[in-house]
Amino acid sequence: MTALTLSTAAAPGLRADAIVIGVAKGSASGSGKPVVAPGAEAVDQAYDGRLAGLLETLGASGAEGEVTKLPAPAGFKAPLVLAVGLGAEPEKDSSFDGEALRRAAGVAARALTGSKKAAFALPLTDAGDIGAVAEGVVLGAYSFDTYKESAKAPKAKNGKAPLAEAALLGGKPRDAAHKAALARATAVGEELNRARDLINMPPNDLDPAAFAALAQTAAKEHGIKVQVLDEKALAKGGYGGILGVGSGSASAPRLVKLSYTSAKASKHLAFVGKGITYDSGGISLKPAGHNETMKCDMSGAAAVFAAVVAAARLGLEVNVTGWLALAENMPSGSATRPGDVLRMYSGKTVEVLNTDAEGRLVLADALWAASQDAPDAIVDVATLTGAMMLALGSRTFGVMANDEAFRTAVYEAAEEVGEPAWPMPLPEHLRKGMDSTVADIANMGERMGGGLVAGLFLREFVGEGITWAHLDIAGPAFNEGGPFGYTPKGGTGSAVRTLVRLAELTAAGELG
Repeated sequence: MTALTLSTAAAPGLRADAIVIGVAKGSASGSGKPVVAPGAEAVDQAYDGRLAGLLETLGASGAEGEVTKLPAPAGFKAPLVLAVGLGAEPEKDSSFDGEALRRAAGVAARALTGSKKAAFALPLTDAGDIGAVAEGVVLGAYSFDTYKESAKAPKAKNGKAPLAEAALLGGKPRDAAHKAALARATAVGEELNRARDLINMPPNDLDPAAFAALAQTAAKEHGIKVQVLDEKALAKGGYGGILGVGSGSASAPRLVKLSYTSAKASKHLAFVGKGITYDSGGISLKPAGHNETMKCDMSGAAAVFAAVVAAARLGLEVNVTGWLALAENMPSGSATRPGDVLRMYSGKTVEVLNTDAEGRLVLADALWAASQDAPDAIVDVATLTGAMMLALGSRTFGVMANDEAFRTAVYEAAEEVGEPAWPMPLPEHLRKGMDSTVADIANMGERMGGGLVAGLFLREFVGEGITWAHLDIAGPAFNEGGPFGYTPKGGTGSAVRTLVRLAELTAAGELG
């Protein structure tokens, strides 16, 4: 992980491999030309105030994500200046928003792969900006090289290590708010990267038992109570949904309960994550071209796991319980068939019409289990439906809830931390499509609005009177394209920051 420090040192005298500055697209002046962002005044002065013009000559515009490298001025101990685009220049008397800083820092950190130290001279007006830049650095410097030969020899060809250290210029090492912002960014960023590691792990190494074991290890390290139900305990308890999904695999399912408690807590949140460590579709086998990335179908459980550990590391004054519903969905002679009826942990029966609609089955058992603790609210996270991707694309997750005010609060929390989200409805007329002639409910309904149908199914398994929200992260959980901002190719850790923010808001008495 990249080490983060706060520094009041002047850029010219700092020993580093590079000085990172911000450049914006001029808008306040109406010129449209690149503008050097605040924080880089000493660097601009060393170029005799002509840095903006020099950057323009080199083709820089200030567009978001743009990177321009140039030799440092004479007298600087760092040999390189790296200018990163921040997007549009803010209006007069306003500043860059946190997400713009977070993305720029992420781009710069990734561009400096192989460097030992970089000084970030980006705009820092308050502790919030420090947190945003620090988080962007940690997330942008992420790489997953565990299975590459080059990882064993970082100095070998194409084996560059991530940026080792980042100093945030303008941050005050003795300022309590600045130190707290840095500590929070470190904890949240490192745990989000833990989720990314899990998502990127190949399914032959991360089956339900292996995932559960990793959760036990982390729980012990951070003082979190953990309970693991194996296949025998699941059968004894009547968890028909999780057992039914996992019945076709040689790797038995697990249900993991992680409990972080605070002596000062007055509220209790439950997070529930879908953890399908590999999804073949089961008997309703996915077509060719649709299963190569299905190791990511446990992204919801990874997000919940990371969020609970982050809450523990931050010492939040709220009780947080995480439920990881872990199974592998495979076809075999013992697999659940279309037409089978499963008796769920709640006692309800479900007619399985499509074994590839398995996420809602494991979540149903975990939601009912979470409800037994009577938390103040439950939030589930899942890569649940392709329909949500069709509706919202690959970078935005949907938010559904049984309470409109809570849905709004979850959406606003997501937007606040830089995770694009959108409120989605739960239309009552779609519920009828899941009526079954042989069971209490079917696991499929109308094709149109499939993401909403899945949300309606899950609502059936939330305890009466409990506030609940459902995050369908099918789109942003796994980035199959190139990296952007602080988001890498592969597992993204989507929803981790939203869950942590919800826990913080609950602890502060600002949610529910």
